[in-house]
Amino acid sequence: MKNILIIGATSAIATACARLWAEQGAHLFLVARSAEKLSQVSDDLAVRGARVNRHVLDLNQFEQHSAMLDVCYATLGQVDIVLIAHGSLPDQKMCAEDAGLAVREFTNNGLNVIALLTEVARRMQAQGQGTIAVISSVAGDRGRPSNYLYGSAKSAVSAFCSGLRARLFKVGVHVLTIKPGFVDTPMTQGLLLPKVLVATADKVASDILRAVDRRCDTIYTPWFWRIIMLVIIHLPTSVFKRLGL
Repeated sequence: MKNILIIGATSAIATACARLWAEQGAHLFLVARSAEKLSQVSDDLAVRGARVNRHVLDLNQFEQHSAMLDVCYATLGQVDIVLIAHGSLPDQKMCAEDAGLAVREFTNNGLNVIALLTEVARRMQAQGQGTIAVISSVAGDRGRPSNYLYGSAKSAVSAFCSGLRARLFKVGVHVLTIKPGFVDTPMTQGLLLPKVLVATADKVASDILRAVDRRCDTIYTPWFWRIIMLVIIHLPTSVFKRLGL
């Protein structure tokens, strides 16, 4: 039986992952901000066969990260997998007009995750095994006019995970960076997205579990986003800035 900590557990992708792990009979420790949503998700997973514990935490409370992990380890003992699925999609136009909002959104999508990873890594290093899977985004591969605040935060997360991966490899802990493209979730509702490029949360979850099992370093999900972002990354700046992607 796998012991799994899921942070941001009420997000669509995290919930889809948890359901797949529930079918395997995992022991899940779920963390999210909304007690009501967390209760609903927990009840659903218990019906599906998982043993579930839950913990309410707003990750903006940096000082509470360590205490939450203490409770998790006291409950699970050893943690085999940590999935960090925390974040939100900010309004780029509003962030461009409000520096305070921009900083808050960068903190929510970048600094919170980095602070949490620092605490998680310390505990995983001590136990000498396990996998840390972190949801970043294709948006972090190159800053684009439509979402560069969000993209810059995710870029920071991806870079942090790259260094952390190399460091923890030496002690038997694996770090997986997950880069989804467009996913049909509440976070993307209302956005005009090309349907052919939009994946379901279930599809992304399936890719994540496969990558965890195979100990992949970085995945793009669905797979074709690796090609799309390769093209975007290598567009000359003179062309890229005129496209307004």
